[in-house]
Amino acid sequence: MSEKQQPKVASIGTPYAKEQYVKFQKQQRQLIFRRRRLAAVIAVVGVIFTVMSIQIFHEHQRLNNLVSIKEKTQVEAKKVDTRVTTLKHDVALLENNDYVEKLARSRYYYSKDDELIFVLPEQKATPATNDPQEIIKSETTNK
Repeated sequence: MSEKQQPKVASIGTPYAKEQYVKFQKQQRQLIFRRRRLAAVIAVVGVIFTVMSIQIFHEHQRLNNLVSIKEKTQVEAKKVDTRVTTLKHDVALLENNDYVEKLARSRYYYSKDDELIFVLPEQKATPATNDPQEIIKSETTNK
């Protein structure tokens, strides 16, 4: 026998066989075309899915950052609100002439005409509180 074996099946050269062979080849080409088209569609869908997933991930991170910034801003807003209320309270106190007079006398040692101020060792140079009632009480007890 020869090294190269010849095929044991031979095609019949009839027109019907040729027609069937052409039809079979056409079906094979259509099958290959359908598989390639399906693979292309799957690839496009995969790319779209990947891009959308990346965008959703980035938007989720951005949303988390915005939420943390919002929380920090709300905490700062509460601090600012409390500071504003205390400052409004201080402004209201500064409109009271008695409070301003007591404050100036206790902190800055202002005195009335012909009045002497003696600083005693047990007295503090500045009051520990800015509460006007406490300052007035301390002034009245020191007299």
